[in-house]
Amino acid sequence: MKNVWVICRKELRSYFASPIAYAVMALFALIFGLVFFSATREFVNFTFRSQMNGGGPPISVNEFIIRPMLGFAGTVSLFLIPLISMRLIAEEKRNGTIEMLLTSPVQDLSIILGKWLGAMLLYLFVLGMSLLNIAFLFAWGKPDWKPVLVAYLGLLLQGGCLLAVGTVISAMTSNQIVAGGAAFFVSLVLYMLSWFTEYDSTTASRVLNYVSIVPHMENFSKGVLDLKDAVFYVTFIFLALFLTVRQMESLRWRS
Repeated sequence: MKNVWVICRKELRSYFASPIAYAVMALFALIFGLVFFSATREFVNFTFRSQMNGGGPPISVNEFIIRPMLGFAGTVSLFLIPLISMRLIAEEKRNGTIEMLLTSPVQDLSIILGKWLGAMLLYLFVLGMSLLNIAFLFAWGKPDWKPVLVAYLGLLLQGGCLLAVGTVISAMTSNQIVAGGAAFFVSLVLYMLSWFTEYDSTTASRVLNYVSIVPHMENFSKGVLDLKDAVFYVTFIFLALFLTVRQMESLRWRS
């Protein structure tokens, strides 16, 4: 675990030594902030209209603002995660430092885990930008904090899956642009599979719908922690990282 943590810290420092981390965090904060402003304005207008019409049942901040916003955050992450994962191994190949890694006494699994964890920490910082907006809701309102924590857990697991996919693809090429584009395409397919199979009840469609990352996020977004969804994400991450290790072994033999 010591080697994993060393590589993780090195990877995280390399992100902040380049414009990547700052650009991704700023872009996410800008997009999330604009949508948050629009959602809260609509919430206030809806509340005023409801009061003018004689009132009604209380409006849930969690359902009206937080749940849609965190669902939107997952969609935005679909575009930003490839920017994080594209350099993980492809940059090592481009700079010629991959041979140093392959000939070092560090195991391939430790290398992959360290790089993936470094990317996960950056993704955690990116998600942390949304907390600045959510904090205003807790300062001026009384939303339920438990569904928020469950939703953020779902976002982390979903992001871990997409980062694992990006890690596999980054290990297959030395071109960061190709790695980023391919990771985005695969992530988009995984995201849209449920759309194509939503109204089809065949066995193949049910399998494809299960493989999609979207249906497993639905319970998390509702604040429901379902073990089968967590197991899916963890299994997906394990398989993707396992494939990355196999790809690294292939690189070691070829070198």
